[in-house]
Amino acid sequence: QVQLVESGGGLVQAWGSLRLSCAISGRTFGSYTMAWFRQAPGKEREFLSGITRSGGDTRYADSVKGRFTISRDNAKNTVYLQMNNLKPEDTAVYYCAASTAVLIFTTPGIYNVWGQGTQVTVSS
Repeated sequence: QVQLVESGGGLVQAWGSLRLSCAISGRTFGSYTMAWFRQAPGKEREFLSGITRSGGDTRYADSVKGRFTISRDNAKNTVYLQMNNLKPEDTAVYYCAASTAVLIFTTPGIYNVWGQGTQVTVSS
């Protein structure tokens, strides 16, 4: 139905900033609640942040609250994750996900569509 493609990952120094983008194909972007997850080697997928269809409500994991900011531009079919004050423990593959649910859920199984992931590496 739709496809999600993440971009903006790469290598960044500790204390630095990075902005991830997730481009969504199709014309149904505004119907999806969007979220960002990450997964480090040997660890389970971790919810980071979510945003409702209109962008009116957001939700953050405690591990990133105050450092990461999620936003969306429905006209551009894109959701963003601004990451500030990055730490080496933020190193992971970051995934964009879409859900048809109205509310923001933290469980990966709720999300219907996933991107391929983009690698974020934070050096010390």
